[in-house]
Amino acid sequence: MRVGVSMQDQPASRPISAIVVSYFTGSVLARSLDALRLQSGVREIILIDNGNPEGAVEAAIGPDSDGPPIRHIAGHGNIGFAAACNLGARAAQGELLLFVNPDAILPPGGAEALARDGLIRDGAWLMGAKIIDPDGAEQRGSRRATLTPWRAFVEATRLYNFAPRHPYFRRFNLHGDPCPAEVTPVPVISGACFMLPKKDYWSIGGMDERYFLHVEDVDFCLRFAKAGGTVFFNPKVSVLHFKSSSEVDPVFVEMRKTSSMLRYFRAHFSEPYPAPFMQLVGLLLWTQFAFNAAGKTLGRLASPLTRRAPKFSPASRTRARS
Repeated sequence: MRVGVSMQDQPASRPISAIVVSYFTGSVLARSLDALRLQSGVREIILIDNGNPEGAVEAAIGPDSDGPPIRHIAGHGNIGFAAACNLGARAAQGELLLFVNPDAILPPGGAEALARDGLIRDGAWLMGAKIIDPDGAEQRGSRRATLTPWRAFVEATRLYNFAPRHPYFRRFNLHGDPCPAEVTPVPVISGACFMLPKKDYWSIGGMDERYFLHVEDVDFCLRFAKAGGTVFFNPKVSVLHFKSSSEVDPVFVEMRKTSSMLRYFRAHFSEPYPAPFMQLVGLLLWTQFAFNAAGKTLGRLASPLTRRAPKFSPASRTRARS
């Protein structure tokens, strides 16, 4: 690792292209774009529009401002998150790529800090931010261990409850562990906000477009590390993330997540794991999906009854108005 930062490695000399993929995001998109406009070092914002209500993106972009230009790329339909990231990366003119979810708010100076802390590293680097909830707590998925079929089995069966400190029962998400004080190598960071040089992004072919939604960031981190790169977690850059802001059926999202996870296992772990165990994991994951989907569906069916309930209870109606 180099001790100092040379003049050519100064973040200001390495233009940053911020890439945002939006699909029925909602009003938080405007906040995300406004935060990116304030980032020093960001020379352009590329908004990949996978689908939004008519006029919503234009309203979020707003009138021209003093910030970097926003390039709105639309008309391709919902091609999935991974393919949209690649579309944005191909259009990017900057040397550094900053991927930010449309419901994530980058703090002032965040882009410059990610660039600065990445440029002092030797070799290929991928720098992830600390993802936080609105209450300031580190969000689930902010930093993660390597996802393996065994780890998925431990999560699905909740074996971690029997021996939470045993390495064999280590959980996938690491947000419950003490947060490091300095930039630290980790197996997997969150796809909600990360940065890397464009040349390193394309050195492994970008995102795998066979993943339509979810797990593409886990797959990318694993492939990046296998190719000799290092994935870093930066606790000094806290990015506020509003989860589930997209107006998409949560059952569809969970179905895509389960399908993507099984694709990931087949791609990376078919050889070391016996086929019967892989089939068992697949059965567990689809069973888990079925229970979750049933719960969400029943919740939606019950919600109209819940909304009508106050007319039978004057006290409840009074509380609802207060």
